[in-house]
Amino acid sequence: MSPLQVTPGAVRLAGLTLGYDRHPAVHHLDGTIPPGDLLALVGPNGAGKSTLLKGLVGEIPCLDGQILRGVPREALAYLPQADEIDRSFPLSVLDLAGMGLWHSSGPWRSLRGERARILDALRAVGLSGFEERQIGTLSGGQFQRALFARLILQDAAVILLDEPFTGIDARTVEDLLGLIGHWHRQGRTVVAALHDLAQVRAHFPSTLLIAREPVAWGPTAAVLTPENLDRAARLSEAWDEDAAVCARDHAHGSAAPDPAHDHAHGSAQDGAAHDHGHDHAHTHGGHRHAHHHRHGDAA
Repeated sequence: MSPLQVTPGAVRLAGLTLGYDRHPAVHHLDGTIPPGDLLALVGPNGAGKSTLLKGLVGEIPCLDGQILRGVPREALAYLPQADEIDRSFPLSVLDLAGMGLWHSSGPWRSLRGERARILDALRAVGLSGFEERQIGTLSGGQFQRALFARLILQDAAVILLDEPFTGIDARTVEDLLGLIGHWHRQGRTVVAALHDLAQVRAHFPSTLLIAREPVAWGPTAAVLTPENLDRAARLSEAWDEDAAVCARDHAHGSAAPDPAHDHAHGSAQDGAAHDHGHDHAHTHGGHRHAHHHRHGDAA
């Protein structure tokens, strides 16, 4: 597949590098999220999971490479981490959930005529009777349920979730996992950044393991091996926060390693957890740097 093409409904990453102030946080990522995928995004703290989700939804620009979306931008729904959302704003649960209709009704249109739809969404997440409550009075689990009601009303083809189960009770986690499974059976694409590997193994058939760069991408059982998890930990520890953006081999659509950069390089296999390569270290600028190189064709 050409880097300039993408299957309808899919999201393709071609030599993708994302970061801040020209320093990469996600590096040399190639692969395709197919329509209807239920994909877990895992990796050590600071591995770039949130950055990747922000890039997918278009909140931050690509430093290099491309994100090719086979869906219109309005067909993507994004739920950031809970601590990024201001709960002090005086807003009712009904109004919060109703924000999911903005893409179709506009932000200034009255939601009075949509009240039945909003109540149905709140009922689906177990919040019947909460519609007039202020969001600041909700528990963590109740607030997350309200945010999932908003996602229901967005009716998006691709749903991106950043740590959706952090700090909420087990019953809420179970209910929201059930809703995610329902979305998957409807044919929606769901990508979720998660920490709980047991949860990933139980509910997510596909996994992308990253540590600022791709480690493995494919069936969850093949990705979450002790060897891959150990490699992810080592790559994360060796990452240089001040590294510059590497040049990409645009002729082949894959990243080209630059020996002047002291961070790891590689490419994920689309739909397979393959890793072929070696570790080595070299001295650059008076400092010793560790690298792990992988070889193979990026999908």
